[in-house]
Parts: sequence; C-alpha cells; structure tokens
Amino acid sequence: MSKVTVVAKLTVKQDAIDQVKPELLKLITPTRAEKGCLEYRLHQDNDNPAVFTFYENWESLACLDSHMNSNHFSSYVAAIGDLLEDKVVHQMTEIA
Repeated sequence: MSKVTVVAKLTVKQDAIDQVKPELLKLITPTRAEKGCLEYRLHQDNDNPAVFTFYENWESLACLDSHMNSNHFSSYVAAIGDLLEDKVVHQMTEIA
C-alpha cells in the first residue's frame, strides 16, 4: 500500500489560541512514536497565529486510521471541542 500524506489546516477561534496550542503540542511525542508514523510536523502561521497546519506522512492508511483511533488523538478532540472555526483535512498520495 502507498504512503499517505495528510495536510490538516485548523483555524482556531482567536480567543482560544492559548488554550488550543498546548493541546496540539501534546499530540507530537506520542504520535511520532506510533507504528507507521514517518513524519508528523506542526506549524503555526506567521501572519495569523490562529492558523495551525499539520504535515504528516504515514506508511499506510491503516496506520493513519490507527492514529485517528488512538487515546491521545481522542483526548485532543475532546479537549478542543468547539474551539475551532474551521478544519480542512487533505489525505493525499504522492504521485511524483
């Protein structure tokens, strides 16, 4: 199966940046230790600090699915609740 790349862009409510950012950072260490995680990077926009982007590479869709069902990911989802304005997730396969 092909490697899966994920680009997830989160736009946080302006008054929730300081609450959400630590929750995003909590994902880094346990996710990077997961089976099949090749790359897991978090970025914060220089012009708009309410915008965060994850850039991820996974060995397979099964590994990504396992991540999405992990305890640390579930905890993150519960912690941020309705603090997001927008979320766009792209799952992609490298073609060149």
